[in-house]
Amino acid sequence: MRIQVITFCALLTVVVITQAQTSAPDTNLTLSAAVDLAVRDYADLKKLRSKWEAMQERPAQAGALPNPMFTYRGMDIAKSGSFPDTNEKRFELEQSFPWPGKRDLKGKISVKDAEAMKSEYDAMVREVIMMVKETYYGLYAAQKAISITQGEESLLKQIVKIAETKYSTGESSQQDVLKAQSEITMVNQRLLELEARETTLKAKFNTLMNRKPDAVLGNALEGPTSEFKADLEKLLAIAEKQRPEIAGAKVQVERSEIERKLMKKEYFPDLKLGAEYRSFGDGSDDMAMFMVGMEIPIWQGKYRAETREAAKTIESDKAALEAVQKQTAFDVKDAHFKLLTANKTINLYKNTLVPQAEMRFKASEAAYRTGKADFMDLLESERFLLNAKVMQAMAEGDLGMNLARLERAIGTDLKSPQKENEVQNAK
Repeated sequence: MRIQVITFCALLTVVVITQAQTSAPDTNLTLSAAVDLAVRDYADLKKLRSKWEAMQERPAQAGALPNPMFTYRGMDIAKSGSFPDTNEKRFELEQSFPWPGKRDLKGKISVKDAEAMKSEYDAMVREVIMMVKETYYGLYAAQKAISITQGEESLLKQIVKIAETKYSTGESSQQDVLKAQSEITMVNQRLLELEARETTLKAKFNTLMNRKPDAVLGNALEGPTSEFKADLEKLLAIAEKQRPEIAGAKVQVERSEIERKLMKKEYFPDLKLGAEYRSFGDGSDDMAMFMVGMEIPIWQGKYRAETREAAKTIESDKAALEAVQKQTAFDVKDAHFKLLTANKTINLYKNTLVPQAEMRFKASEAAYRTGKADFMDLLESERFLLNAKVMQAMAEGDLGMNLARLERAIGTDLKSPQKENEVQNAK
């Protein structure tokens, strides 16, 4: 009996520990770890990465010779022949050779196709990184606002006690207590809205990392920074070099120019070499022959049309490159301006509005305690302080989001020391 009890207790302990480990929340996820997970596991990125890797195998195929052709022919008298064994046997081997330079150009076109796919993949990587950072900083702001609001609820409970004390001594009416309790209810409603926003952002964050939307997720603890001080001209110079869309558009222009060279070589014929061995069953000497052949490109109109098409494609690709460059310049300027505005907003809240709100609340609290101010003035100052703190938290989230959008616009991270050196070199 004792052994059974001990065994049952041991099993129960194991179950409890297992459940505790299963239900324990994940450790707080850093932004860099989240970015790495998303780049590695995001489904659309996996698809593009595999497609790019597959296209890297095409140059070897495009530059290869076509397979040689081996042919066996048998010939015999129709009426008294000994088919399938024949009196005369022919063994033929043929190999086609494209005009010199065609295979090399086709290989280069395939290389450019792979480079274009790499640019498309890089653009998707930057898009995913931006979404991860936007979501992370939005989550950071929401969680910080929740923490601020929860702290404000504790402050309101203290105000309720003050009002109850004054009511018990006859210094204030019961309405002050009821107003304070109603304010707590309003704060709880605000908490519910913030928690709903947090839940949505966590679900999106998990989805970006290819996890279940309801997977347990820790807190976002890393606030945004605005230490990078590059001016607009330097950012535009970096974007010209780093933006994947610009790189992809340049690759398309280069590809079209190579294709035009290939079209010009289509005027020249492909060649064919062959060898044949004949064996006769009547005792005659065997024979060996060779063959040289070439195409006759007499339909010149087709080739002229292909050349004109290639020239127009180059014009189209150059126009697309110019459009991408202009769009990039707009994106950089827009994101840079919004980042500066967000930074100024943060400084306004941090250095002016929040300190003023705190001073106002302290003055209202002291005045209410001494009977020099009514309760509504105290509640109004409390609301103003709460709103100022929450708005500062949200402004910090906006700062991080705008920083992520600026990084997307220039096509690279801003905090890397290597990139800071590039900024210096871009002077």
